[in-house]
Amino acid sequence: MSGVSGTQSPSSLVDSKEEASPPKSGEQNEKADSLTQSDMESGEEEPKKEHEDGQEIVILASLISDASYMWFQNLEWAFGINKSLPVFNLHHDEQLVVLYGCAHVAVVYNHTSNSQYRFQGHCSLISSLCMSEDKRWLVTADKGSESLVIIWDTYSGVCVWDWTSDTENPLCVTDLSLELGRQHHILFHPNDSSQLLSNSDTHVLFYTMYIFTCTYFYSLIQTFSKVVGSVSQSIFCLQGSQAISATMAGNLLLWDVAHTTTTHQPHREVIKLIPLQDDGITVLTLNQSFIVTGDIRGHVKFYDNKFKLMTWFSEFNLDPITSISFSKETDIAMLEYGENCSLEAKQFVVQNFVVSTATAMVVYVDAQDGVLQMLVQGDSEAVHAVVCHPLQPFVAFGSHCGVLNIWDYQQKKPNCRKSFPEEKIQCLAYDPQGLYLAVGFASGAVKVMEVLTLEDEDVEYLKYSKNGITHITFSMDSRFLATAVSFRNAVMVFQLAYEDSRKVWNLLGRYCSHYKPIQDLLFGVCMDTTQPKLLSLGLDRILHGNHLLHTYKGELTIRSTEQIEQSAVPTCMAWYPALTTESFLLIASDQYKMKLFNSTDKMCRKTVLGPIYGSPIKKIAILPKSAEGNLDSRYLAFITTDKVGLEILPLDGNPYKSFAIICHPAGVSAFACSCDGKYIFTIGGPDYTIFSWEANLNALEAAASLGGQGLIPFYSLLEGGRDGEFFKEMEDYFYYCQLRSEGINSMKKRRVSTKIPLKEVPFIMRALGFYPTEQELMEIQNEVKFSRYAETGKYVTDIDLEDFIKLFVNHRPAFGISRKEIQHIFEVLGDPNENGEQSVNREELLELLQTIGENMTEEELTECFTTLLGRNPEGGRSELESTEHTAFKDHIEQDT
Repeated sequence: MSGVSGTQSPSSLVDSKEEASPPKSGEQNEKADSLTQSDMESGEEEPKKEHEDGQEIVILASLISDASYMWFQNLEWAFGINKSLPVFNLHHDEQLVVLYGCAHVAVVYNHTSNSQYRFQGHCSLISSLCMSEDKRWLVTADKGSESLVIIWDTYSGVCVWDWTSDTENPLCVTDLSLELGRQHHILFHPNDSSQLLSNSDTHVLFYTMYIFTCTYFYSLIQTFSKVVGSVSQSIFCLQGSQAISATMAGNLLLWDVAHTTTTHQPHREVIKLIPLQDDGITVLTLNQSFIVTGDIRGHVKFYDNKFKLMTWFSEFNLDPITSISFSKETDIAMLEYGENCSLEAKQFVVQNFVVSTATAMVVYVDAQDGVLQMLVQGDSEAVHAVVCHPLQPFVAFGSHCGVLNIWDYQQKKPNCRKSFPEEKIQCLAYDPQGLYLAVGFASGAVKVMEVLTLEDEDVEYLKYSKNGITHITFSMDSRFLATAVSFRNAVMVFQLAYEDSRKVWNLLGRYCSHYKPIQDLLFGVCMDTTQPKLLSLGLDRILHGNHLLHTYKGELTIRSTEQIEQSAVPTCMAWYPALTTESFLLIASDQYKMKLFNSTDKMCRKTVLGPIYGSPIKKIAILPKSAEGNLDSRYLAFITTDKVGLEILPLDGNPYKSFAIICHPAGVSAFACSCDGKYIFTIGGPDYTIFSWEANLNALEAAASLGGQGLIPFYSLLEGGRDGEFFKEMEDYFYYCQLRSEGINSMKKRRVSTKIPLKEVPFIMRALGFYPTEQELMEIQNEVKFSRYAETGKYVTDIDLEDFIKLFVNHRPAFGISRKEIQHIFEVLGDPNENGEQSVNREELLELLQTIGENMTEEELTECFTTLLGRNPEGGRSELESTEHTAFKDHIEQDT
């Protein structure tokens, strides 16, 4: 059983000096966080649980891990690092190898061969890492709703399974009071596994495990008439019973066992306060017989067991240190030279070590030569922007620390790194020709740089807003640049011009026509003039269009406005690939639907059930064609709240044509597709991580084929499937509609047909429990009516059972109407009654039904209420004819 991804085992990463070849499709195993849509038909996320009843210290005997692996998307590379987790030095021979955390993945990175090995087994963010002294055993833990601890063998890369134990129960558990604070550091005694310690900012706890029980003691920290400071880390001394705690005031607390304690339950007290240094100590550890500290100034200092300073490393200008890890063995060559000595001129020999900092930097320090080597440089603040070059293998991502990174994702090497002091990068965009890179900042500024002269400092900021840039995009001809601003939901358009042989971007105009935040910006091409047009999609369900052909400076006006939804909220849009003779705009919504709109008249031509993986789609993109794949096949890439997925085009609602995998448990901010369509890059925002996913399209096609052909995949979307009662009821209604369309009371010879008239579709849908609005009915009618118009030039006026089933499952609500939604309606329309319950006034309800929204006529109200109140013995009309409604008011008054 393997829970890792990568082309080599961890041990081969250490032993091999050759650069690892890039992984191929099917060579990597994926973790059980990958999901198929049929596994999540409910689409409801498991509620998160928060523990409020105190803390627990749990000692585990073993952990049995059972994971299944999928092959649709492989985690190909992990950029960035979780700066809050420690980094471990796995240096072996001449190989510089480190282990660190990235979101829900642990990464072994070989700097010498520039290769990675990834341990995948968590569905939530990894919150803790630790390693054994021999650097073989790795333990990862997360803090999800179902917290998981995994023990890995780093030599083989597999999870540990203790075959001698048939239980997952811990050896012992002890509950801690909330008054003791959150325990952020825990450590076993190096020579006695029955003793361990932990500390919060204010308390240090010492535990003793004896006969499957665990007890703890703590003493109040005395002030010694000095500022002690908050406790950062604690350690046991190698010899004796003493322990040491470091504080953020630069002090050390020396603990020792009180003479009055028993043998099995030693009680430690602070016996001495040592003012070690002026700077706060962030890391405290042991190396051989030395006490090692790291502080907020980035200094590493070595002390002997009498707290005398032996040597220090302070010339590297590092940021606050978060972890220090030493090599497993001492180089024999170190013992042959005596250049590195202590302050007393004694030979000082210590292993080389790795240091990580609070700014996501990992460096390797040669202790004898005092030479520093950069291993990993991550982002210290949230990463929210990512974009791929349209022609070359470059990916750019920017963070809120104002740093822009551009990587060659084929060579896995950084191309350049540019810093924008005092700025927060919010969004990025390459133009379609790959000439310009635009950067949008949270300050409202925009910077457009030529890709070849990225380091040119003469490039000026475009500063026309004081509020953050949320979206940025180029036109197809690279002459226009559009941005969306958070303040007043404004859209700004810039145009490329030449002034004194210099390229400049001038503000063409702006508009503030959306009354809610802008969800997406998209450039297109006018069908008749081939000139650029701009579309803006808002949370207000409005789609605005602008033709830029004859637009002059300061005259940016809206040419078209369409309300594309009634109740659903659109989330994103993209141009649908040319799979048909028509041009379509694809828009996704928060109700798990995707709609195709004609690019000219904005008529909704198709509605399909979108991928259902716990949350609605946030962003979509058409995967570029791959030279190695089937040129006739196209795919849609998408992200949800925490997943990245693919779907096979054309869209038809088939649940087996899509797949998604957890990419960032804390939430994915954005994504981008490589120019060759092989990779998808996702960024996790506050987890500081960028993941590169290799798309295995052949596996996706195979899974879709296994799902069945024709109507078979859609049976799984019906309650009970093909043999269920709902399907039989659907057949009965369908054939009843055939009779109804010819007349129930007709004595003429019946015509045998497999289709029903299009006008019968609304009635059969209502009979099956789906009550579409008038606009939805119009969209349903148009979808069928124009389904073959582009090919034949004729309208479709009837529909068979197979097409009706697809139409039904795609248009009805993904999860029906919940009780919560009904309660919300009563809260909006009603008022509290004498019992404090929300109720709707009869007169107000009737008035609303006849005046607001898609208002009903009195005749329609008559039929509805007489049927609902049981006044119509036939249960409604069986023929398409009018209904008497003269006694409508009498019925209402009598029954209410």
